[in-house]
Amino acid sequence: MKLSTSEIRLFPVVLVLFFSIATASDIINTNKSLRDSETLVSNDKRFKFGFFSPETSTDRYVGVMFNIQSPTVVWVANREKPLQDSSGRATISDDGNLVILDSQNESIWSSNISPAVRNSTVQLRDTGNLVLQDSSNGRVLWESFRDPSDSFLQSMKLGVDKSTNMTNLLKSWISPSDPSVGSFSAGIQPETVPQIFIRKNGKPHWRSGPWNKQVFIGVPDMTSFYLNGFDLVNDNKGTAYVSFLYANQAELAYFTLNSTGFLQQKYLNPSKNDWEVTWEFPATECDFYGKCGPFGSCDPRSSPICSCLKGFKPKNEEEWAKGNWSRGCIRNAMLESERNNSNLEQGKHDWFLKLQSMKVPDSAIWVPFADEDCHKGCLRNISCIAYSNHIGIGCMHWEGNLLDVQKFSTAGADLFLRLSYFELDQKREYKVVIAIIVPVGSIILVIIGYISYKYLAKRRGRNRKSELLLRETLPNYYKENMVTEEINQAKFEELLVYNFDILANATEGFHLSSKLGQGGFGPVYKGKLPDGQQIAVKRLSQSSGQGLAEFMNEVVVISKLQHRNLVRLFGCCIERGEKMLVYEYMPKRSLDAYLFGSQQQEEEFLDWSKRVIIIEGIGRGLLYLHRDSRLRIIHRDLKASNILLDEQLNPKISDFGMARIFAGNQNQANTSRVVGTYGYMAPEYAMEGRFSEKSDVYSFGVLLLEVISGRRNTSFHQDDGALSLLAYAWKCWNGNKIVELVDPKITDVQLEKEILRCVHVGLLCVQEYAEDRPNVSMVLSMLTREIDDLPSPKQPAFTTRPSLSKKESQGSVNNVTITIIGGR
Repeated sequence: MKLSTSEIRLFPVVLVLFFSIATASDIINTNKSLRDSETLVSNDKRFKFGFFSPETSTDRYVGVMFNIQSPTVVWVANREKPLQDSSGRATISDDGNLVILDSQNESIWSSNISPAVRNSTVQLRDTGNLVLQDSSNGRVLWESFRDPSDSFLQSMKLGVDKSTNMTNLLKSWISPSDPSVGSFSAGIQPETVPQIFIRKNGKPHWRSGPWNKQVFIGVPDMTSFYLNGFDLVNDNKGTAYVSFLYANQAELAYFTLNSTGFLQQKYLNPSKNDWEVTWEFPATECDFYGKCGPFGSCDPRSSPICSCLKGFKPKNEEEWAKGNWSRGCIRNAMLESERNNSNLEQGKHDWFLKLQSMKVPDSAIWVPFADEDCHKGCLRNISCIAYSNHIGIGCMHWEGNLLDVQKFSTAGADLFLRLSYFELDQKREYKVVIAIIVPVGSIILVIIGYISYKYLAKRRGRNRKSELLLRETLPNYYKENMVTEEINQAKFEELLVYNFDILANATEGFHLSSKLGQGGFGPVYKGKLPDGQQIAVKRLSQSSGQGLAEFMNEVVVISKLQHRNLVRLFGCCIERGEKMLVYEYMPKRSLDAYLFGSQQQEEEFLDWSKRVIIIEGIGRGLLYLHRDSRLRIIHRDLKASNILLDEQLNPKISDFGMARIFAGNQNQANTSRVVGTYGYMAPEYAMEGRFSEKSDVYSFGVLLLEVISGRRNTSFHQDDGALSLLAYAWKCWNGNKIVELVDPKITDVQLEKEILRCVHVGLLCVQEYAEDRPNVSMVLSMLTREIDDLPSPKQPAFTTRPSLSKKESQGSVNNVTITIIGGR
C-alpha cells in the first residue's frame, strides 16, 4: 500500500506521540492518578509501583516492588496507615506533593515537601527509586531512597549525612503480614572507623566490624565474591554512607532486614523464579552482639562457646558455669597503671599478647600513627588496653571494656591485648616450676601408691567379712551402699552433685502435683531451687528396666555436651541409694504433647512456620551430636516425647540414657541388647542390632513425617489401608496425594511446594537400607535448599503387613522403652 505525501509527513509526528505514550507508564503527573488496580512500571520493566496486600492480610498498602511473577515489596509508603479497601489512589496534590488518598479523598500519607511546587511529577526509575521532581527544572524534591523501608537496593545510600541532617536506616517489618516499623533497624555508625549495625529497639544486635576499604573485617565470609561493588564513603566528620552496585546488572539481587532481625542478601534464581538467600547475618550464636560480655571471647566451634580472654577470669564463676556469660570477665592481675609504684615493682611493665584471626572489639578509636608507632602509642597511653594495626584501616586503639570479641577460623585481624607483667612472669617461670614439680611429684606419688596398696589390701579383707554379715541382716542397706560405691568410681568433676533434701524440698517431697510425666527411666518432677531457678528432676524408678548403666551413660554423655538444641543437664543426685538427674526446666513440655496430646488444644496451634523451626532445630542438634561435638554420639531413642520445647517453642533433644559414643573413625556398631521405641527404630537396628548415624537419621525421618502429618507413626494400627505412618506417606507419595498426608489444620495452599519437599526429605530418611539414607548434614542442606535436586526415595521399611504365620514364628528378645508424656 502506497502512502500519500500528507501521510508521510504525519508519520514522524505519530511516531513521536507513540513513543511518548509508551514511555509515560513510569510517570505520574498532575493530570494522572494511580488507582488500586493500576501500576507504574519502570522503563526497564524491573520495578513497579502500586497497591498490594501482604500475606494473610486484607489491608492495602502502596509501595515499590520487583516486577516479577510473585511481586517482592522493597519499599512501602503508608507503613503505619493501611487502606481498608481498594478505593485508594496515589496522585499529585495541589502543593506538588505525592499523596495517597483514601475513599473519602483524605490524605493518609504524603511526601511532605515544602515550599509548594506548582508542577511536579513522580517517576519510577530503573533502580527502584521513586522520585518526585520539579517538572520545570528536573530538581529532585523527594525520593524513596531517602526514606528506606526494609530493603537495600543497588545505588541506594545507607548512612548518615550531617550536612542535610538526614539518617537513612533500614527498618524491619513487624511481621511478614504487617509492614509497620518493627523492632530492628540497620545502618552505618558514623565514626572514624565506620561499621554496619543492626539494632533491636535501639540496642546493638549485630555489627559488621570496621571497613578496610574493601570489606567489613568482622564478616569472615565477606570476600571479593561478596564485595560486588560495595563502596563506603566517610569524611570523618560525621557523614558516612555505604552503597553497592553489581557488575552484572542483569541479576536481580538486594539486601533485606527481615522481621526477626536477620540481614539477608537475596538473589533471584531465574531457573526457579524464586529468591535464594546467599548471605545472612547474624550467622551463628557468636554473632549476636556482646554474647560473652566484657573481655569475653566467643568461638562457635568451641563448647562452651564463651571463654575469657587470656589474663582474665569470669566475673561471676557460678553464673558463667551455668552459661550466663553476660557479665563477662575481669583481670587476673592489675596493669602497671593500677598498681602502687613501689620499689619492688619498678621495671615490671605491661606487655601485649597477640591474638590472631579476631573480630576486633566495638568502639575502636582510630589514631594517626605509623605502623611501628601503633604499639608504642598504646603502651604510652595508660588508658589504652588493646590495639590493632590493620591494612586499609590503620592503627586502632581501645579503652574501657573490650566488648563483642570473636575468634574466627580465618580472616579477621590481629588484636594485641595489654596484660600485666605478672602474666608474662608466670609464662617465663612455667618451665622452671614444671622442672621442679615433675621429679618431686613422681617420688611422692610412688610413696603414696605403696602406702595405699597396703591399706586397701587390709581393708578388702575387712570388707569381705562385713559384706557377709550385711547380706544376712540388712540386705536393702547393703544394696544401696554398693550402688553408691559403684557410682563414686565415676568422675563428676564437670557436674554438680545435689543434696537429696534440696531436691525433695524443690519438688515438694516428689509430690504428685509436681509430676510432669512418666518415662521408661521413671517419673519426672518439676522443681524450684532455693535461688528461684526452675528445674526438672528425673528419678530412676526401682522397677525401671533402665538401671545404673543408663544413668551413668546419661551423666557422662550430657555433661560433655552443650548446644542450643540439646537439653542442659545441671547435675545429679546419688544420695540414699537414689539415682536422679537434674535438667533445665522446659516450660512448653514435649513435642508429642503439642502434636498429639492435650497441649494441642490448650496452647497455640503449631503453624507451618513453627514446625519448620522445630524440624530444623532438631536437625541442628542431631548434627552437633554426630559431627560437631567433642564426642560423637548416636542417640538411639529420638522420638517426639524426647523433644522438649522452650518458651519460644525452640526444640531441644533430651534423654541420652540409650546414647552411644563412637570413636572418630567408627561408622557402625552392633549390640545384643536393642533399646529404643518401636516405630522409630531403623530396620537394621531393630532386627540385627546394628546402629550408626543412619539409624538416628531414620528416627529423624519418622519424626519429620509426624510433624508434617500431626499423627503418630503408631496411630495406624487399626487402619486397614496402611500399616504405619510411613506406609501411608509412601501410599500418598505414589498416588500424588501428599495433601492427604498433611495435618488438616495447615490450610495455607501457598506452602504446598515447601511441604512437599519436607515429605520428600522425610521419605529419603526412612529408606530401608542405611546406605541409601542421607546423613544429617545432607538432610539440613536439602531442607534449606542448599541441595536443590533430590533423588527419588525408595520404599520405606515396615510398609508391608507381614503374614500371620511369619509373625507368629518370630519371637522377640528386644528390650524397648515406651515413653508416656515426658515433658519437663
